[in-house]
Amino acid sequence: MKVTNDIRYIGVNDRQIDLFEGQYRVPNGMAYNSYVILDEKVAVMDTVDMHFTEEWLRNLEAALQGRTVDYLVVQHMEPDHSASIRTFVEKYPLAKIVANSKTFGMIRNFFPGIALEGKEVPVKEGDTLELGAHTLTFVMAPMVHWPEVMVTYDAADQVLFSADGFGKFGALDCDEPWADEARRYYIGIVGKYGMQVQALLKKAAALDIRMICPLHGPVLKENLGYYIGLYDTWSSYRAEEEGVVVAYATIYGNTRKAAEYLAEKLREKGCPKVVVHDLARTDMHQAVADAFRCNKLVLASSTYNTDVFPAMHQFIHHLVSRNFQKRTVALMENGSWAPTAVKVMRGMLENCKEITFAENQIKILSGISEMNRQEMDRLAQELAGN
Repeated sequence: MKVTNDIRYIGVNDRQIDLFEGQYRVPNGMAYNSYVILDEKVAVMDTVDMHFTEEWLRNLEAALQGRTVDYLVVQHMEPDHSASIRTFVEKYPLAKIVANSKTFGMIRNFFPGIALEGKEVPVKEGDTLELGAHTLTFVMAPMVHWPEVMVTYDAADQVLFSADGFGKFGALDCDEPWADEARRYYIGIVGKYGMQVQALLKKAAALDIRMICPLHGPVLKENLGYYIGLYDTWSSYRAEEEGVVVAYATIYGNTRKAAEYLAEKLREKGCPKVVVHDLARTDMHQAVADAFRCNKLVLASSTYNTDVFPAMHQFIHHLVSRNFQKRTVALMENGSWAPTAVKVMRGMLENCKEITFAENQIKILSGISEMNRQEMDRLAQELAGN
């Protein structure tokens, strides 16, 4: 696939995968992107997952049309992008490997005994590589989302090769809105590192970018302000839109009934968006993404062994580990004799920044009482009115 006159897409679609990184559901597969720049010198941008090495090499050979490769630029060492490095080195023994010092250490760890002598081109922040008409500038992006990550700017075509930045779940041949799967990808995988993403966005702002070539998902060519704006929102932990996510964990159904009652009251009171997740059955990472998308969150859990129900514990852990902050949170608990879920949930969130807890707090003793309904009416008014 032609990206520009001199840049070709040589990546692959993975329709075999069901869980990315062993945990994220990917019903529409994944794309492992790689690119080749055809200039006086030829540079390949990253490799692909080990299950698709041969397909990738065929794509590369077709793009080369009899030429050879001068450089392999390694931006990120996660195996979905780096697993084919050894095979590449064996097939193109004269090619140089361009990477930073952390990356070279990881290459040797992933591929013990790999022959790199005389092939290493170490780069650091601001270094350049001349290919002919194209000059590549390397920008370090540590912890976005591994410590060795760097991105690459091609001044000739004004292209940013963005590593995992601006990526998304889904193969390239699937038809779906970019933001939905990009959000779930970002929050799940990069979400903890908002400060580092902000630092990279500041560096990128100094570049004249016409196109973004990520390592997952489509090449972004139009309306780049939209994509960059979403990344700014996500990485600064601002809510993307007004809305309430009601996340519940229930044993016999009474907590579910309470969550559904509250959701209906929120809709009646005009909440612009109400999303309900049964945490034992939903896609957990979609629920996490929705919690970051909306500005308000309701946590409703049964008490379980003086703790919260396991699905709720897992959900809050995912939120906290991704720096959940700047949200309004309401708490609901259920227990037949000693409800403790609110205390546990609040304790799990106590170190999150800028969390405002709703004034109205709900305690259910087994079944929903009339007093509980009145309390939930007041909570719905509080959440709808703020």
